[in-house]
Amino acid sequence: MRSKAHLGVAPETDAWDPYPYPVDVLRAALIDARIAGVVSHDRANVFWKLLRLCQGDPDSQFGLTGVDSMAFEDLLALMADSGGFDPDPGVRDGVVEVDPDRVIERLRRVGDRLALAADRGERLVLATGHPTGLPLLYGEIGRLLEREGAELLRPLEGRTWKEAGRRREVRYLHGVAVLTDRGSMLHTHSADPMRRMLEEAKPDLVFADHGFAGAAIEAGVDTVSIADVNDPALVVAEHQGRAGPVVVMDDNVRPESYWPCFQVLASRFSSRSASSG
Repeated sequence: MRSKAHLGVAPETDAWDPYPYPVDVLRAALIDARIAGVVSHDRANVFWKLLRLCQGDPDSQFGLTGVDSMAFEDLLALMADSGGFDPDPGVRDGVVEVDPDRVIERLRRVGDRLALAADRGERLVLATGHPTGLPLLYGEIGRLLEREGAELLRPLEGRTWKEAGRRREVRYLHGVAVLTDRGSMLHTHSADPMRRMLEEAKPDLVFADHGFAGAAIEAGVDTVSIADVNDPALVVAEHQGRAGPVVVMDDNVRPESYWPCFQVLASRFSSRSASSG
């Protein structure tokens, strides 16, 4: 049982069971885990990564076309607005502080879309290019989606291919797609795995990150996603009206630390049930 008693929650409460946590508890947990507040990427790193997208770096595009045409200052302003951090282009060094209330607001928007998918009995794909950070969050929300009426798809499961002479395979952890070399899970920005997955299945909705989300957006699939402060491509796609809401937060802290994100997402299922009851 994963208790959060140190945050003022009853000891018998499992952090991954939907529960009406006060927003101040969730806000504090986001900051404590460095999902929001001071995050792992500093301003120098964020500026460098944003500039790479402006210069057309393929690895930064996540499989998306037309996301590399913004001026650097405009791209910085867009990312700062999405994450709630300082947009001043003259401040090139120091920490980045993500606004936890902005994270909560965007999680609520994603949660509303996921809850609607469950209401409609939609078919979803969940996927992550960050196998050391986000699989538990996706997996727990996947369990909730299935319980509430959605269907999780597992395209490409068990099929292998070669990439630059190396074996690649998509495997599923509790319904969440990750890229592997069959021996290890891989961190990846590549859009190729999702492109291959979409050749086998046509989901109604994708909840993903990195190139898994980018390829789905590029293919015209309804997509909600998570992006780090230094990965702007998905946010640009949302700004262009091509994607659903993107949650800008640190996407690679310890998996157990994402429980407040799950709780915000899960709260939107109960709120939809209450409003329709």
